Amino acid sequence: MTTVTPSEGIDDVATARRRVRPWRWVAGVTLAVLTAQLLWFLVGNPRFEWDVVARYLFDPAVLSGLATTVLLAVAAMAIGSLVGALLALAQLSDFAPLRWAATAYVGVFRGIPPLVQLIFWFNLAYLLPRLSIGIPFGPQFASWDANQVITPLTTAVIGLSLVESAYLAEIIRGGLLGVDPGQRDAARAMGFTPAQTFLRVVLPQAMRVIIPPSGSQFISVLKGTALVSVIAMEDLLHSVQVIYNRTYQIVPLLIVACLWYLTVVTLLTIGQRRLERHFSRGHTSGAVTRRRPTTSDGVSG
Repeated sequence: MTTVTPSEGIDDVATARRRVRPWRWVAGVTLAVLTAQLLWFLVGNPRFEWDVVARYLFDPAVLSGLATTVLLAVAAMAIGSLVGALLALAQLSDFAPLRWAATAYVGVFRGIPPLVQLIFWFNLAYLLPRLSIGIPFGPQFASWDANQVITPLTTAVIGLSLVESAYLAEIIRGGLLGVDPGQRDAARAMGFTPAQTFLRVVLPQAMRVIIPPSGSQFISVLKGTALVSVIAMEDLLHSVQVIYNRTYQIVPLLIVACLWYLTVVTLLTIGQRRLERHFSRGHTSGAVTRRRPTTSDGVSG
């Protein structure tokens, strides 16, 4: 039986060469050529009108639309998170009617396209000319004209929030189900109340699962706010549309909108990564470290 001495193993590693993979060189050169062509197309094509892009990038109307877009996304995410958390808990409830109602809600608002929902809510006054608060089949305490209540702003907030609540309900439900049931049993054995078990044991562990898809969903709703331009909501897209309808400089103004969307999404992605690292502290991925082979005398080779 042949034994390998430690010095021989070290020499083999030191003299080993990486395998040459020609396809990597081919892929790298191809990518470099395509990148150069794209840059030349962007810089050398005068139809992009980069001077117009620079002129309108910080236009007050564009910045106002950008602020509206961000506020809409934040409002929809905040309301959607609250309603979604309640829906997730309802779906996990032992009370069957509550569970069925929450499941039906999620199915309806996930199944209908957001654009269709926005147009429907914008025309709610056709079904309900007046909106009232009171006792069912009894006296009314207050009443308003639906056309005055259902504005582009309220339609956008309601429509986007309802859609987000349905998606976030599934995300939160999945995160809660991802916690080992043994954790709840251990908390009960230690005398924790149900509320303490949820807040101190279940929720911190579930957040590791909830944060990544929730961050992606926030980015999706930010981009989805562009849909509110169809109901004349003065968001980022609607703001540039108003300008290019006046100047007929469609492509440069759309580039302005794209640059702002990319900027905000990039910032949100950075924030999402930091949140993920924060909630992953002390959590091991469970990856197994490969051990190096040892020689016959127990020395790693």
